[in-house]
Amino acid sequence: MTLRNRQTHWLTRHIDDLRDAYRKTLNKQPFTTVAIVGLPDHLHAVWTLPEGDTDYSGRWRSIKAEFTRKQARADRIRRAADSGGYDLWQSRFWEHSIRDEIDLQR
Repeated sequence: MTLRNRQTHWLTRHIDDLRDAYRKTLNKQPFTTVAIVGLPDHLHAVWTLPEGDTDYSGRWRSIKAEFTRKQARADRIRRAADSGGYDLWQSRFWEHSIRDEIDLQR
């Protein structure tokens, strides 16, 4: 999960809001966090989802939306003039499903 502006330290400056968004998503759509690292402009995570559940995208979307709402409510970000939305996040993320223990260790 990556910010559109890679030159900022937005995520680490507002880490408590990010943690809260993560926790709210975890409560709504459970998963297990195997590993996570938050950097100034992006976040890496290794998750285990419940059996039969493959909705990584929905969880990331929820975390991003909740974090964005918190930033907007605190008046830290403004709507983009051209779209009316907030231009905080890159639109895509890279997903990799871990196949086995060797893959996890890599």
